[in-house]
Amino acid sequence: MPSWPQSGKVCAVAEPLLTFETADGRQLAYAQWGDPDGFPVLHLHGTPGCRLERWPDEELYRRLGVFLITHDRPGYGQSTRRPGRRIVDEVDDVTALADHLGFERFGVTGGSGGGAHALACAARLPDRVVRASCHVGVAPLGAPGLERDDWLAGMDPENVKEFGWVQAGEEVLMRELEAENAKIVAAVADDPSAVLGDFDLSEADRKELTRAERAQVIRESWAEHSVRGVGGWADDDLAHMKPWGFDVGEITIPVLVRYGATDVLVPPAHGEWLAAHVPGAVVKVDGVAGHLGEDPEQDIAENVGWLRDGVPPAGSNSGS
Repeated sequence: MPSWPQSGKVCAVAEPLLTFETADGRQLAYAQWGDPDGFPVLHLHGTPGCRLERWPDEELYRRLGVFLITHDRPGYGQSTRRPGRRIVDEVDDVTALADHLGFERFGVTGGSGGGAHALACAARLPDRVVRASCHVGVAPLGAPGLERDDWLAGMDPENVKEFGWVQAGEEVLMRELEAENAKIVAAVADDPSAVLGDFDLSEADRKELTRAERAQVIRESWAEHSVRGVGGWADDDLAHMKPWGFDVGEITIPVLVRYGATDVLVPPAHGEWLAAHVPGAVVKVDGVAGHLGEDPEQDIAENVGWLRDGVPPAGSNSGS
């Protein structure tokens, strides 16, 4: 395996809360998992989410030879909020985090609300990001992306409702998300599979929500992501529905776009748009899966194979 340069810092693995100060004076919280001598992968969490979103059996990352780094985007968990942030602004924090850890070259992956942020890193950090992957990520809203009706088509009414709050303005959005968050936090404390209880999910996603590992992560992440309020969630929503600050056509490094055919949170039209507009994208469509995939450990292994070695997942196209 290639040697992946580190900072020389002594790194204790399975650290769920570490922090440092960014150049603009914000606290950025992160966690590290897996093999400190392995290939560095920065995993960007969904919306809402936090640094605790990972596969809880850390031995999987060790077996795969991965040093996984997760972090709280501004306003989530223990990271200072950055009001008005754009999708492209995630590049600043990923750069700062990689510098802090001494990573010269690394992979970036993002799922759901983290997908667009991973694409921003792919576009703006071509000399540092080896490869990137975007899993069930949204397309841009409006030119040059999907127009509003197409962007919302096939999306569960619960998601459509949330994006209606965005369009009503930040004050309405914050108020509604606070109420929604309180309801979900109470529900998942009793039954983590109820996290998407009001959504008309595919059978595949319902099945995934019954996994014990997912239950653990849902409990942990929902207790943590809004510990300082719902500002991070609101800022993610606002950022996704305004210009991202970059064009996916800028991307020159290899990118995997993966999406599920039965996803009602981020419908397939979003993945189709990204597949058509990310230059040279390798595309994997999971024909039965929804938003959560079907076999998490296999998906993680395939993602690592792509990010580190450039091996496309079985059944994907080869890019153009």
